[in-house]
Amino acid sequence: MPKLTPEEVEAVDAAHLWHPYSRIGIPAEAQRPLVVTGASGPNITVVRDGRSVEVLDGMSSWWSCIHGHGHPVLDRAVTDQLASMSHVMFGGLTHEPAARLAQLLVQLTPAGLETVFFCDSGSVSVEVAIKMALQYWRSLGLPAKHRLMTWRGGYHGDTFAPMSVCDPEGGMHSLWTDVLAEQIFADRVPSAYDGEYMRRFEAELTEHAAELAAVIVEPMVQGAGGMRFHDPRYLAELRAICDRHGVLLIFDEIATGFGRTGELFAADHAGVSPDIMCVGKAITGGYLTLAATLCTAKIAQTISDSPAGALMHGPTFMANPLACAVAVASIELLLSGDWKTRIARIAAGLREGLAPAADLGGVADVRVCGAIGVIDMEHPLGEQGMRIATGAALDEGVWLRPFRTLIYTMPPYICDEGEIRRITRAMVRAATAVGSARQVR
Repeated sequence: MPKLTPEEVEAVDAAHLWHPYSRIGIPAEAQRPLVVTGASGPNITVVRDGRSVEVLDGMSSWWSCIHGHGHPVLDRAVTDQLASMSHVMFGGLTHEPAARLAQLLVQLTPAGLETVFFCDSGSVSVEVAIKMALQYWRSLGLPAKHRLMTWRGGYHGDTFAPMSVCDPEGGMHSLWTDVLAEQIFADRVPSAYDGEYMRRFEAELTEHAAELAAVIVEPMVQGAGGMRFHDPRYLAELRAICDRHGVLLIFDEIATGFGRTGELFAADHAGVSPDIMCVGKAITGGYLTLAATLCTAKIAQTISDSPAGALMHGPTFMANPLACAVAVASIELLLSGDWKTRIARIAAGLREGLAPAADLGGVADVRVCGAIGVIDMEHPLGEQGMRIATGAALDEGVWLRPFRTLIYTMPPYICDEGEIRRITRAMVRAATAVGSARQVR
């Protein structure tokens, strides 16, 4: 099949491709997908108005490409692994890349997480975590403990079990509320520590403890649910509350894992260990799809010793050797450098560069946590606002993907100070353009 020109790619895309979180038939006011022709370092090359332009990937391609694109160490890991095997089933077979990655994850994640179940996406990782929690209690003869509790404002994935613990009203899955499993939702967690909030949380948990399998939260950062941050002391209190009432604790670190918040995992800010933990996104440095669900030996052994015995889950591409090999290389590359200093510099650059946005009309809040910078607008952007914001950022040479009220960045860790300044300029310009357009209306 011959290569397609960018114009042909656009035509095929318009005729046949359904993009994430979108409708078929893009409205005139919406941003049409840009054709990408290459990627290198922190940049992607896109075709805009018929011209090929290089722009900073301010999203790390949905928070995954922490080392940028085309890193020689990761390229070599893939090609070296490709020379021996690209894929084998993981049922009844095992291999060195999976073993090495499991070793690394057990060493680096919070203490007590000793068993690793590989998945092929973040949503599946959460599916498996929920299945583990429910099967653990069934294995102990307590099938009534089948519900989950979380706080509002969260996002945990797009398949049905994860959707059931996404925010049921403000989240993107409210369409399905009547068919999803009915979970327990506490009020949204405040940003600053509030002991009274946790007392109310515990009171609500106590009321439902007999039917609760687990509490599940995104530690410190609620990602796609609104890019909200909260004090790590909440995590320590969650651990204590769950222990007091016989409820498992699940941390969804798919967005926060591998350094994004300034610690290797967000749980490390509080020095606590969950019973089950989900990781993904940055695990392979953005090269291949992979995620993992880790649990304590107690959970794994309890399930395995029960009459049911097996955990009935098995993705076809579970523990794919290419993905595991590049994940090992990505994690080792991260650890080989002074990543904490790098994240701290990015955070400082984001705070400095985004500070002027606080004075703009239409801006509700500006916040930074590690290598995450957010301008939160007072009103939802809508499709027209997203197009305006995206275009303004592209004018500064930066790719951003705003959503709801948020103009935000999760840049690659390799960005230097000048590149972070360019990203923050683009964000401020985008917020200014959105605010001006709203005033005109």
